[in-house]
Amino acid sequence: MRIAVVVGTRPEIIKMAPVVRACAARGVECLLLHTGQHYSFEMDGVFFQELGLPEPDVNLEVGSGTQSRQIAAVMSGLEPVLLERRPDVLLVEGDTNSVLAAALAANKAGVAVGHVEAGLRSYDRRMPEEINRILTDHLAEHLFAPTGQAGAILRREGIAAERIHVTGNTVVDELLLQRGRARRPGLHERFGVAPGGYALATVHRVENVEDDARLSGILRGLADSAAALGVPVLAALHPRTRGRMAALGLAAGDGVRVLPPLGYLDFLGLHADAALTLTDSGGLQEEACCLRVPCVTLRDNTERPESLEVGANVLAGADPERIVACALAMRAKPRDWPNPFGDGRSGERIVGLLLGA
Repeated sequence: MRIAVVVGTRPEIIKMAPVVRACAARGVECLLLHTGQHYSFEMDGVFFQELGLPEPDVNLEVGSGTQSRQIAAVMSGLEPVLLERRPDVLLVEGDTNSVLAAALAANKAGVAVGHVEAGLRSYDRRMPEEINRILTDHLAEHLFAPTGQAGAILRREGIAAERIHVTGNTVVDELLLQRGRARRPGLHERFGVAPGGYALATVHRVENVEDDARLSGILRGLADSAAALGVPVLAALHPRTRGRMAALGLAAGDGVRVLPPLGYLDFLGLHADAALTLTDSGGLQEEACCLRVPCVTLRDNTERPESLEVGANVLAGADPERIVACALAMRAKPRDWPNPFGDGRSGERIVGLLLGA
């Protein structure tokens, strides 16, 4: 069997790394295709190095642009690769423009699609990611749901049960593998913090960054949380976020330290020892839950309801006062919730299912 694995962004590289390793362990030919949606060394190249992944067989280098442009560029770039190399299945992960475009290209080329992290729903169709994940799920022949709840969603949408497999989330595989390496000497000193003596924040979602009122509210909420918690907030801000802040004349605020671009291991090391996570990232909600770091989600909804249900996460939206209240409440919570996202063997299960073993 020849399996094509498509990645386009940092989260996809992290979550597909266990699948690539599982292919190597089983002697399965793996064609690694990079769309280049994240395209700088800091944004993606360092992740391949740190995770010990091979160089991509193909890099489309589509870069930034509108959603339509990115989708068109990925589809047109992948088509000749798929027609020439003829993989038996093409695997995509998540909900980015690269994911939908690759699934469409594979479908048109007659290649079966497998969707890793299938069945996630926010039920907010204003989110581009929601449309991407719904369409990809309904294009896919193989749907690898991270939780039983995600699998049930797919069945309710009319997808045949035999196409759905609950595998756990591959993010757990990578966390368990890399956590020891990430906690390396001198990491906290480099950033002038002590373990447990800081909060970690990320802001990148379009619905937050492109809405001036929401972005202003979130930035104020981060600064006010730093004051209320009595710890600095280390903020890893997407280039889009920093650009929008500059255009609006917005600063990070007292107590908020904007981080330089970080590799996976540095970020994971900081995340593992944070007092609190404040984020609009879906993947970091999962990661915080697995690391038992309390999470405040800077959104009004989430496609990771399992993290809410076990008490690891709370929705704060973009209102500064609510962000502070949620930060104080979550920091005080016992870190004893169960992990609903798997046991660290998801990559092995996915490859085994494709091989029929």
